Amino acid sequence: MQDLLNKPVNPALPPGARREIKLMSEDQILDMKGGSSWQLPAIVVLGLIALGGLAFGWSASSKLDSTQQAVASQLKTTQQSIQQDMSSLKDRLAQDEKANTDLQGDLKVVTDKLKITQGQLKKARAESAKLNDETNQKVTALDTSVHSELATKASSDDVKSVDTKVVGVRTDLDTTREDLKMAKSEMGTLIARNHDEIDQLRRLGERDYTEFTITGRNRPQKVANVTVELKGINQKRNLFSVAMVVEDKRFEKKNRAINEPIFFYMTGTHIPQELVINKVSKDAISGYVSIPKANSQGTPGATKSGN
Repeated sequence: MQDLLNKPVNPALPPGARREIKLMSEDQILDMKGGSSWQLPAIVVLGLIALGGLAFGWSASSKLDSTQQAVASQLKTTQQSIQQDMSSLKDRLAQDEKANTDLQGDLKVVTDKLKITQGQLKKARAESAKLNDETNQKVTALDTSVHSELATKASSDDVKSVDTKVVGVRTDLDTTREDLKMAKSEMGTLIARNHDEIDQLRRLGERDYTEFTITGRNRPQKVANVTVELKGINQKRNLFSVAMVVEDKRFEKKNRAINEPIFFYMTGTHIPQELVINKVSKDAISGYVSIPKANSQGTPGATKSGN
């Protein structure tokens, strides 16, 4: 700028032109000085703005990275939780399938036993009906015989003898009628409810009866050919629970009612034996075991418990 002031003006120009050129040079110098005074602050401001933009961009980038990491961590946690839930669900499904399989197996066993029980019940009813028919036939035949004797024998002694037979027949018939008043089990057998009814069943001669009383729990007692152990009593509801050992095979019967027979089979028999409890007290039970005499003629079979 100082060189411009000191630069000599062309002497060939007229004086007016030389003055004008000199004034123009001074104006240019003044313009240059004035322009440099506002450019520096502008550059500083622009630089600060740029630095602010960079700082803002860096902060935003940091926040974005932090957010991405948080989202990724949360997503990973959610995936792990979902995997755990899926694993737990698979385990539950496997358990449910196993339980369903077990239930189906139990249902098949119960169905098979029910079929056997129904078949035995049908057979017992048929035998009972046959026995009643035979009894009626015997009574009819005896009555016919009595009338025949009355017609052929006129002596008073014969009449007295016939009357005695008639009385005996009536007594037997009355006894049979009293027997029929007893409750019948699903196998068609008569169920005695006390000692007197047990004596009536003994007189029929079809089964052997062994009466017993068990006092105290968890004390096995031999009754006839079976071992009976008292496990529990509900005296208010007349219920009891017992454990039985038949030919070294143990099974339990829980919450059974009094006068409700428990059937079981011995090896080589086809007619069930019965265990009946007639009375329960605070810590004792009383009842009987009945064994059919026809079992001595049975065919070989497996030991099993009834209902």
